[in-house]
Amino acid sequence: MKFKEQWTLDAALKILENSTVDSKLWAEAVEWLMLYGPPEIQNLLLSASSSATAASFPNLTPSYYNENGEACYNIAELANELHLTEEEVLSIIEEKERAHATEDFFAPGNTTVH
Repeated sequence: MKFKEQWTLDAALKILENSTVDSKLWAEAVEWLMLYGPPEIQNLLLSASSSATAASFPNLTPSYYNENGEACYNIAELANELHLTEEEVLSIIEEKERAHATEDFFAPGNTTVH
């Protein structure tokens, strides 16, 4: 079963509201909402994610923004902040792209500096 078909909007929102659900299930619900939820929920989650990133990784700043205004980070800086190798970060991103048929890598020519 494809990831998109594993959730409904109602089920994903119920998971987010549940204070006792395990973190892996909660993260999957958020991931589904970010990919397939209504734009207003996606925008709320993106805003919350940006705030959490800024609070947790104050030295990490976006290098660019994509056409949707989403922050794009330098792989080397991201790896350094996460205490991972660049190869590990690239592997995680590539796996997400394969799993969800998304494009998360952006060349500087496809982004703007803010």
